[in-house]
Amino acid sequence: MTIQENISLLPYNTFGIDAKAKIFAEYSSVDELRELLTKYRGEKMLHIGQGSNLLFTGDFDGVILHSAMARARFLDDETVEAQNGLRLDDLIAQLTDMCYCGMEKLSLIPGEVGASAVQNVGAYGVEAKDVIIRVHTLDVETLEERVFTNAECRFGYRDSAFKHELKGRYIVTSVVYHVSKGDATKTRQEIIETRMAKLPTVGEVGSAGSFFMNPFVPEEKAAELLKRYPEMPHFETPQGVKIPAAWLIEQCGWKGKKLGGAQVWHKQPLVIVNANNATPDDIIALAAQVSASVKDKFGIDIHPEVNYI
Repeated sequence: MTIQENISLLPYNTFGIDAKAKIFAEYSSVDELRELLTKYRGEKMLHIGQGSNLLFTGDFDGVILHSAMARARFLDDETVEAQNGLRLDDLIAQLTDMCYCGMEKLSLIPGEVGASAVQNVGAYGVEAKDVIIRVHTLDVETLEERVFTNAECRFGYRDSAFKHELKGRYIVTSVVYHVSKGDATKTRQEIIETRMAKLPTVGEVGSAGSFFMNPFVPEEKAAELLKRYPEMPHFETPQGVKIPAAWLIEQCGWKGKKLGGAQVWHKQPLVIVNANNATPDDIIALAAQVSASVKDKFGIDIHPEVNYI
């Protein structure tokens, strides 16, 4: 267990925002997490992973919790349990090297295993919910462990119960995934090459990956837009017609545009980057202007995937 005071959070958020935390506590076991929750009960607390889906809007006057648990183990031939602090892509790389498949389309998504369950991360037609069997957690109030089945997690598009009714009550400690024997090397490499061609890599420039979620609209709205924009990409789903936010943003002319130190990424307009010492206000203002222009042009609301802290 490591406890530090007044520490910079620059290494703990991929946007590269130099906010400070009053207390930063890292644990190496569930028992140590229990100790920290007991020690700081009543304090403002936030559990973070790689910090790849959040934007610190200022210093955090409370306790930041971070996991140093980063191991994975097979429970049987088709089931692997990974601890919350293991980077998701590291897990997928290990599985691929061992000739296991099922998660390779999630390759290079930034973040740790715990966040994969909270955010229901996804790419290229696969979401975490498709491979998650169950999620192990610690109850912040009772300090007891609880296991949630896939159904109990109430997964949705970039969503789960851990972002709603369970938010703040449970900390994900490990995730159990279903995998299969098979060579995923080629698919993983193709996914990595595709992502690297479009998206900034962690460390190249500050970003949180995809900043906006893809919107879903009713069939009637989609039909109306297709009359005006017959080339509009769209996908029918049970939630409605999904329209890529990147396409909407690009049609509004935002690709490569800057506001202060923030910029809409020139290769992929779904991404906002910290191009030149951007402040949180720069990023928030740019995101708001992008959203407003999409609303004005298409009558569609797009919402940030990134959490403002």
